[in-house]
Amino acid sequence: MKNSRILIKNGRVIDPAANKDEISDILIDGGKIISVARDIKNGCRQVLDAAGKIVLPGLVDMHVHLRQPGREDKETIASGTAAALKGGVTSVLAMPNTLPAIDSLKNVSLLQGIIKKDAQANVFICGAISLGRQGKELVDLARMRKAGVLAFSDDGSSVDDAELLLKAFKKAREYKALIICHCEDKILSAGGVVNLGFTSTRLGLRGISRESEYKRIERDIALSVRAKAALHIAHVSCRESVEIIALAKKKGADLTCETAPHYFCLTEEAVLGYDTNMKINPPLRSKDDVLAIKQGLGDGTIDAIASDHAGHTENEKDIEFERAEFGTTGLETELAAAATELVHTGILDWRQLAAKMSLNPSRILGINKGALIVGRDADIVIVDPDKEWVVRKEDFISGSKNSAFTGRKFKGVVEYTICNGKIAYKTETG
Repeated sequence: MKNSRILIKNGRVIDPAANKDEISDILIDGGKIISVARDIKNGCRQVLDAAGKIVLPGLVDMHVHLRQPGREDKETIASGTAAALKGGVTSVLAMPNTLPAIDSLKNVSLLQGIIKKDAQANVFICGAISLGRQGKELVDLARMRKAGVLAFSDDGSSVDDAELLLKAFKKAREYKALIICHCEDKILSAGGVVNLGFTSTRLGLRGISRESEYKRIERDIALSVRAKAALHIAHVSCRESVEIIALAKKKGADLTCETAPHYFCLTEEAVLGYDTNMKINPPLRSKDDVLAIKQGLGDGTIDAIASDHAGHTENEKDIEFERAEFGTTGLETELAAAATELVHTGILDWRQLAAKMSLNPSRILGINKGALIVGRDADIVIVDPDKEWVVRKEDFISGSKNSAFTGRKFKGVVEYTICNGKIAYKTETG
């Protein structure tokens, strides 16, 4: 029906899948993109004038903690996907460190039921690698994969048992699933709460070494190569990790990785005020590490940007630094943070950013998203690239407000998010 159509006019359409960056129109009908061309003539009731705006594929965030089931006081499928849409994110991968963990067919089915009922954006499921994320016994990866689980991770924990992880890699290769590794040797991180170095010494807090990350990355790459399986490394934070990943890729490893905006926007100095919103795992690192992350994004070593959105209640954050939970929210700020710190500084162009935040995550996960091509799902975000805004706690629609970017000024406002062909978010001034 013509009346259900949406026509986006005169936008700068950027689609890395089609190698496209030009002024164009997009016609949407029945949840799909049906035309991408100049000067589309159509009697649509809904016409969105995108002149002066950037039109991107909806973002695909492959690292999101939606907390449901079990910790609905932090976040829910409903609140988390609403926050995603506000940030231009139309698809998320829900991490499995819920209560109970997503480690069985029963719990997969439970989560699928909640998603079907409450999700406002596309939610894909990451299952646990081990039962209860305890690193002792492998989940029934084959049956969970057949039930629709895309990837497997014990995120929040690294699998210490090398033989168990090797077995997981082999199973994942057999059933065409992805293993995502949280790389942290807890013997080396030793209960630390901030980056090991000047800041930890100055604050009198226990430090988390770079070795705890990059040594585990070395091990996990070696295991994946041995199993001839794909590996995706989560939340890369330090120079040595970037260098190890670059070398492994040159040697032909089936390897991808992501970082998060806080690792290229903030340094460990942000912790000096004992602000627990800056307590993140892995921790905020040194200026040199931030430079390495930016270089890794620029040269292609780092494939994707994901939020690692991790909401916590106020009583979990508004306490002594040592006792506070790790993590920051990120769904509502990730696009603006990346645009401000990477695009407006010339490290990436908009096409490269769209690849890091939409196309590459889609390809890594094996989902048919991240492109503005005829016949594809109409998941689209319209952005005012130069409009400035200040991150304010009271403006968050996420279930939790613990942002590392509160008070920060960013460039880039999401004006519209279209998900599955429907306007799912519209900024108040859009």
